[in-house]
Amino acid sequence: MCTPPESDAAIAQLADLFHLLGDPTRLRIVLACVAAPVAVGDIAASLQLSSSLVSHHLRLLRAARIVKSERQGKQVFYSAADAHISGVLHDMLEHIDEPE
Repeated sequence: MCTPPESDAAIAQLADLFHLLGDPTRLRIVLACVAAPVAVGDIAASLQLSSSLVSHHLRLLRAARIVKSERQGKQVFYSAADAHISGVLHDMLEHIDEPE
């Protein structure tokens, strides 16, 4: 069972995370990063968005520790920050697929 956050600061931080994930474009970007590390250009192409828009959203998501980045040569690859992020998204997708 999940214990509730003990401080207003923790509640505010959690609300900020949900706010970031509440934007459909950012959510699609995070979901694109869940399965495997992916480069900005590949995210942009798969979602039919500009690389600059994707980069802007990734900066916000990385600052909130929703995604992480790893440089390989000249390219930067993004992935879900940890199993908690992947798990929350997986659980919520299962939840919306449940019959009413």
